[in-house]
Amino acid sequence: MHPTDTPAAADYDAVHLAAVDRVDALCDELVHRGAEISGVRQRLVFSRGHRAPAAWAQTSWLDPREIAIESIGDGVRALKSLQRNWALHSTGHHRRARLIADKLPAIRFRPLEFPSAPPDAPLGAWTLIDRNRLIAAPTTSSAFADGEPAFVEDRDNPPNRAYLKAWEALTLARRWPQAGERCLDLGAAPGGWSWVMASLGADVISIDRAPLAPEIAAHPRISHRRGDAFALRVADVGTPDWICSDLIAYPERLLELADYWCSACPRAGVILTVKCQGNVAFETLARFYAIDGARLLHLAYNKHELTFFRLPGGGPAEAAGIGS
Repeated sequence: MHPTDTPAAADYDAVHLAAVDRVDALCDELVHRGAEISGVRQRLVFSRGHRAPAAWAQTSWLDPREIAIESIGDGVRALKSLQRNWALHSTGHHRRARLIADKLPAIRFRPLEFPSAPPDAPLGAWTLIDRNRLIAAPTTSSAFADGEPAFVEDRDNPPNRAYLKAWEALTLARRWPQAGERCLDLGAAPGGWSWVMASLGADVISIDRAPLAPEIAAHPRISHRRGDAFALRVADVGTPDWICSDLIAYPERLLELADYWCSACPRAGVILTVKCQGNVAFETLARFYAIDGARLLHLAYNKHELTFFRLPGGGPAEAAGIGS
């Protein structure tokens, strides 16, 4: 059990917003990374000893401080003195918090047209923890409020909504396949991720025992092969520029997949989802982190999953604050 509610300011140096229903997983991760959990307030986890972002955090507040206020105007002035751009995560005293937020400079979080990079402007986060005390962090690990980007969705062409996970992952990475590059989609059916890569101009080899959706299979840049994604090797397909997977499998099997392709194709970008329907021990996640250059992040479109990244030359660690 972890202490509940908000600790004293001296007892924490980071605040992490847990993914929905993943407070316990986040606490377990932070403890295994050497942090002490000093308090939990709804989805906010206060910790000391690990100021870097965490995989199960939707976003991390990296430089939090407490501010005493006597009025709504005090709160507005205090936040404006730290920086311009603020996102409220309301955990109580909701009307008073909203009145403060409404007097701050407006931020218009317009849905992104994919592909495009996330906003560059720093985004702070804050919450009102009692009537006259707020917590504010001018620096967070995400460019989006509560770590939740929104996209101008394509409701006509993808075979399902899984394409949004690929869009989010590539957006946070600030890079995506280019025309003429080769992509390997493991466990592709019905083809949402293959469609994303092909729509960017890449040539896609999709692997699955099941067929793709007919409209995806007909795409001129997608070549589908029926077979076992876990049995595939470089000798079967050559060296791709990108390897991606949204396979449904136990984390241990997905670890084998990540380990093989990261080793076999050291210059390729690797992005795959790690299914975590039950409680996944951090020792298992640590084995993903042991892969050179690996990052794990919970995406807003993941639900009960993490996304594994291995992008040569950096990428999501710098762009999205993905913790190592």
